[in-house]
Order: sequence, then structure tokens, then C-alpha cells
Amino acid sequence: MSAGSPEAYRLQPNGGIPNSQLPLLVYREAFPPSGDVARAFERIFAANGWTRSWRNGVFDYHHFHSTAHEVLGVSRGDVKVQFGGEGGPVIALEAGDAVAIPAGVAHRNCGQSADFEIVGAYDRGRDWDVRRGDPGELDAIAAAIAAVPAPTRDPLHGDTGALPSLWAAVPEAPPGVA
Repeated sequence: MSAGSPEAYRLQPNGGIPNSQLPLLVYREAFPPSGDVARAFERIFAANGWTRSWRNGVFDYHHFHSTAHEVLGVSRGDVKVQFGGEGGPVIALEAGDAVAIPAGVAHRNCGQSADFEIVGAYDRGRDWDVRRGDPGELDAIAAAIAAVPAPTRDPLHGDTGALPSLWAAVPEAPPGVA
């Protein structure tokens, strides 16, 4: 497994999408794109406390989770995912790549290969919801996001990974507050 530093993206509030003060983290080539990559992601995520894993795809509409941080690992094929809502960065991911998504950060599938599959999991197996960015819900969503505890382990590298220190270095502020 690759131990390179993740790419970090900071996404500002965008309409009814709160996004997060915490950076989105993209891990390139976390695993070689051969063999049972899905099982490799499931095992490493679970070993580091990111559980309740599933295998499927990414919704083709902007959505986010207000009750959990999520990690996604591309197990087959490739996908382009837009993060942060309309106008946000579109990031190409391929088999072996992973992304840690803070609670509140929107994501949607902008196109995928025919063989695309992704593995998802949640920090400490937290229950998750699906929100679509209704501006009338922002206050309630801000409270839910603020209640999500920071992960203590990186989903790929555990205690030695970058996520806990990168997310701890960001002052907590309610979504929508710059």
C-alpha cells in the first residue's frame, strides 16, 4: 500500500451545501489496481475503525452526509466525482485511489467506466444519512455535522496516517461560517 501524502481540497459552503472546514483528502494509488482491491479496501478500512462497508457506486446527484465522515476506495474502473456542489472540483479517481470525505461535503458521480465499483465505509461505523442541500435545513444540519466526532485514525494508514493531524489542525467552525 502506498504511504504518500494525500491531496487536500478545502471546499467552502455552496448554496444549501455546507461543505466543511476540514479538507477533503484524496489518496492516490493506495493499492495497486490488480487483485481483489475491494477486499483490500474493506480490510484496511475495518482495521482502522472505518466500518459498515458496502460495495456499489456513487449517486449521480449532489448529496452529502451530515452524521458521518465517509471514506471511498475505487476497487474497479474509474470515475469522475464532483465535490462541493455546483462549480466544485471534478476529481478523476481510478482503481486503487481512495478519498476521505468530511461530513457535510457534497459529492456526485459525473461519469464512470462500465466496470466501475467503489467501496465505502464510515468512521467508527456511524449511522449515515443522505442530504441534498435544502437551504431550509442548514441550521439543523450544521448542528448534526458539529456533533460528528473527529476520526482518531486514518482510514488507510491508521495511527501513522495524515488524516487525524490534518483534520485536527483545522479550527472547528459551524458549516457556513467562514
